Amino acid sequence: MTQDVSEEPVNEAAEADLDTMTATKETLEDYTLRFAPRSYRKWSTRVVGISALGGIAYLADFAIGANIGISYGTTNALWGILIFAIVVMATGFPVAYYSARYNIDLDLVTRGSGFGYYGSVVTNVIFATFTFIFFALEGSIMAQGLKLGLGIPLWLGYAASTLIIFPLVIYGMKVLSTLQVWTTPLWLVLMVAPFVYLVVSHPESVGQFFAYQGENGVQGFDFGSTLLAAGVCLSLIAQIAEQNDYLRFMPPKTPENKRSWWTWMFLAGPGWVIFGAIKQIVGLFLAVYLIANVADSAGIANQPVHQFLEIYENFLPGWLAMTLAVVLVVISQIKINVTNAYSGSLAWTNSFTRVTKHYPGRLVFLGVNLLIALILMEANMFDFLNTILGFYANCGMAWVVVVASDIVFNKFLLKLSPMEPEFRRGMLYAINPVGFGSMLIAAGVSVIAFFGGLGEAIRPYSPLVAIGLALVLPPIFAIATKGKYYLRRTDDGIDLPMYDEHGNPSGEHLKCHVCHHDYERPDMLKCETHDAHVCSLCLSTDKVADHVLPAQT
Repeated sequence: MTQDVSEEPVNEAAEADLDTMTATKETLEDYTLRFAPRSYRKWSTRVVGISALGGIAYLADFAIGANIGISYGTTNALWGILIFAIVVMATGFPVAYYSARYNIDLDLVTRGSGFGYYGSVVTNVIFATFTFIFFALEGSIMAQGLKLGLGIPLWLGYAASTLIIFPLVIYGMKVLSTLQVWTTPLWLVLMVAPFVYLVVSHPESVGQFFAYQGENGVQGFDFGSTLLAAGVCLSLIAQIAEQNDYLRFMPPKTPENKRSWWTWMFLAGPGWVIFGAIKQIVGLFLAVYLIANVADSAGIANQPVHQFLEIYENFLPGWLAMTLAVVLVVISQIKINVTNAYSGSLAWTNSFTRVTKHYPGRLVFLGVNLLIALILMEANMFDFLNTILGFYANCGMAWVVVVASDIVFNKFLLKLSPMEPEFRRGMLYAINPVGFGSMLIAAGVSVIAFFGGLGEAIRPYSPLVAIGLALVLPPIFAIATKGKYYLRRTDDGIDLPMYDEHGNPSGEHLKCHVCHHDYERPDMLKCETHDAHVCSLCLSTDKVADHVLPAQT
């Protein structure tokens, strides 16, 4: 359903009726652009955590681990994976905490963490790019499985792996949580069995694994090769944004549930990288086994469907091995691609609505994201995977590390950034140079380094360039600007407290006089032209800024 909310002030009443029609579908839209209210967050910490972890069921980790090992050898691949895990853990913790604690996605966290109301549009595009790149990668793996098991041509497999996702994502968290919880046990068994079999029945495979030097015969540890491997892995750093799309539905943290709240916030937030790193190592392990023990396997050793099929065939009848390999691939790809599609639709919708002041609904951009991913699949992106991921990693790292740096240094240490995140229009400046400027510099310089613009000697170090600049620039910019560009206003005009006695967002309801629906206190502001309140979405779609509060002097 498409509608515009505020074309002219005189048409506000009529257009509010149209917006009301969308508002009644708000649970369908899954609170795309706003704070996730307490009344909607009915899931336990465990269900939210398992749902979020279900989203990392992808097999791309197996392909990434195999690719970097084949390129740089086992030793450098393992060190690269370790660097990747440390960086993701350190940067993921603060951003995951803010999403789970304040019930907003990473885009809304980004707005108030140094980027401004419009500044985070750029990071939304970076994140949307992540979702369709990895949707295409996972869809390609699923198509390979369908071709191997059922003889379906790749082009048709690409289309099937895309179309099957659309109906599963329509209803957002309600369907995704059920899907992720019920499919996880079977996925774990199918994934772990081949690795356990090889270690137990072929112990020599462990020695082969550690001795493998890659196709270029890299001798032992090489720092440049390690950083290149880490750079490919770090393309996954934006996965924390997908985790946060689930974590925003965490229940309020109370003295009674604080242990489980912290446990699942950690595991489902930065803890995803523990499972991701393990999968990369297993993917490399399986690839080395195939290269060393299966004739003519060099060309398929980095393809997860072939990895699992070859191992299954060692201890199962051929028909069953093929069946289980295809089932594993299909389950894995559905589990991750519903998350990719869901998160991508949120990111595109958020950017479009802020720029155009028009809210077309999340499902429009669900279709857009799937179409872009399908085009990438048909272009056979699998063949140049390392280059795509290595380039993307620099942009993703610049964004996530800048946000993490702002939270840790500018909020908690320097006290220059507001402690509680702000995302509402009118409360923020359009662009904050602290985060926006830091990210552009970090991403720009590291991409130039990645393509050799700073010399071949610097090229392997582009991940360090991105991380280093993104880490140190936010506090430098914050000190230089004295934190003046974080908040346009400090008072939203509402007397009710924003948080309860435990520091959780308040559950008090107020009525929006534009769309005539009740929303919780953190989503509301005083209207500039009426003695009433207005919700954040109606503010976002206010083309003439009729409701937006003026800046405080």
